[in-house]
Amino acid sequence: MSPLQKAIHQKNLSEVRTILGTDPSLIHETSDDGIPLALYAAQYGSFEILKFIVEYSMASLDLYDSMHRNLLHYATLSGDIQKCRYLLERGGCSPLEADQTLMTPYEISYRKEEDALYRYYLSVVGTPFPMMYQNPIRRGFFPDPSIVRVRDDYYMVNSSFIFFPCIPISHSKDLVHWTIIGHAITNPEWSELGTLEGGRGYWAPDISYDQGRFYITATYRYNDTGKVRRRQMVVSSEHPEGPYSRPVFIAEDGIDPSVFHEDGRHYMLLNRGARIFELNEDCTEKISEAELLFYGAMKHAPEGPHLLKKDGYYYLFLAEGGTGPGHRITVARSRTLKGIYEPCPYNPIMRQNDPHAPIQRCGHGKPVMTEDGRWYMVYLCGRYLEGKYTMLGRETALDEITWTEDGWPIVNGLQGPSALAPLPFAGEEDGIPENDSSIRPREWMTPREPQKDAVISKEDGIHLLSSPAGLHSTDSRNLYLHRQESFTFRAMLTLRLPKLKPGQSAGVICYYDENSYAFFALNGEEHGVSLTLSEQIGNNAIKHECMFFEEQEEICRFLIETDGLTRTFSLSAEDHTLLSRKTLENVTYLSDEGIQMGKRFTGAAFGTAACGSPQFSYTLLSADIRTA
Repeated sequence: MSPLQKAIHQKNLSEVRTILGTDPSLIHETSDDGIPLALYAAQYGSFEILKFIVEYSMASLDLYDSMHRNLLHYATLSGDIQKCRYLLERGGCSPLEADQTLMTPYEISYRKEEDALYRYYLSVVGTPFPMMYQNPIRRGFFPDPSIVRVRDDYYMVNSSFIFFPCIPISHSKDLVHWTIIGHAITNPEWSELGTLEGGRGYWAPDISYDQGRFYITATYRYNDTGKVRRRQMVVSSEHPEGPYSRPVFIAEDGIDPSVFHEDGRHYMLLNRGARIFELNEDCTEKISEAELLFYGAMKHAPEGPHLLKKDGYYYLFLAEGGTGPGHRITVARSRTLKGIYEPCPYNPIMRQNDPHAPIQRCGHGKPVMTEDGRWYMVYLCGRYLEGKYTMLGRETALDEITWTEDGWPIVNGLQGPSALAPLPFAGEEDGIPENDSSIRPREWMTPREPQKDAVISKEDGIHLLSSPAGLHSTDSRNLYLHRQESFTFRAMLTLRLPKLKPGQSAGVICYYDENSYAFFALNGEEHGVSLTLSEQIGNNAIKHECMFFEEQEEICRFLIETDGLTRTFSLSAEDHTLLSRKTLENVTYLSDEGIQMGKRFTGAAFGTAACGSPQFSYTLLSADIRTA
């Protein structure tokens, strides 16, 4: 230990004063474990030492460690209520501020069972920890949320891009726990995904309800090879889960459409800014020319328009600033639908202003009113790994809307995204049980539509057909994928394989798109099978040879273990005997920022893949997925 760390650890205030009196800059040093000494003092020093450092040293209360933990995180770890009360009441720290793992001081006190400290935090927060929810509410690749309430049921849609089935539809009773109940397009002959590049396809859907019918619209984004780049798709159904009507496509350029219903008439909004045109009775045709309502408050990349009518005003919500760190939500209003829209004086009503906080890229939101008259907004966000890699893609967060005395909506009191907030409703979870090895097909997807009978759910598992093309191809399909929902997880996928022939491969994959994946697979050889780990990083293909087996197992257990940017792949026999293990230390290419190629704002997935000629069938018997 350095002399200062030792004095702090021994709770020797006199020595701390002497050392810092001689050289005040020493407070900026770190402990043997790399912790800034001011934070170290909050956990291991006395209350008097912490008070001296706060009030007399060169340390600042905006000090964070590499995981975005502050003085209150460390004081909470000490269990010292006097330190924590001081930092809250005199330092203005919040028990709801999250570190990079989304851990808050409030949760630390609850998990540590520090009863006195937890009761103090409860008196400050006002809601018991078990009655709180943590953002994001929809984790992994669930961007561009749109929501609608019908009686006491909530329905949400998210972008699916080139993945099939297209546009997941989720249901909730409490706005926090969600289950996929269907998709807007489930017929492969209707999806028109063809050979679209990764990141194209169905963008920014919207769900609405009018006169007993649900409407879903989205932008259909082509490759950049033809004259038309974008059209707007519409489907409808009497049932939220579907089946939905055959898609119709409206020839109007732009992105992020939404449908606004009023007095039997229907309007579509889309960017740039917010343009509006009228639709026919069943929302399948454009019957007026598009008009610009408002270009936005920031005037940069205005998109994602949604209209809400309340108390005699039309409120127009927009996403602005691009989908990176500058993303935000603004609002304007008008007394008439096509009148002059006045921007809100509190804009942006949602934005992350702390560049180091765990939840970033907040924007593209839509409001919803609860049955008891409260208001909430779902919006997209992103979490960075190591401060720069959006591996999980853009996710969905939720925060409460309050209305000012002058009638403007603001989200979470203009404090940016919450990490921890009171549950809107008390109730049972309406979600998927954790750590369940059964396979729920609605949670899985394929890049582009699968071939006929390529994905069949049976009692013994999912029967799959290998891809007709190599994985580094826009014609690759039949891969069976699950969204990655956590930076740390393990997934055991058990496969029943035929005897592989030369040129045939089957195994597990960590997948972003056709240009970014890691494929751990058995490969048919002339006199046995080889095991390889292949990486596709843009146009660069890397193959790691792992093992050779003279005999091939029929039942193979493939394990993917993930911790941040590290991926460890293992192969075991049916009796769990370990056959081979291989680790990749840095898979940044499985993130939005990983390579510079194509449209990259989807998210990482994992699952099973097979390819080679001739095509062959195999079975996913089970998928045991456990997140940290």
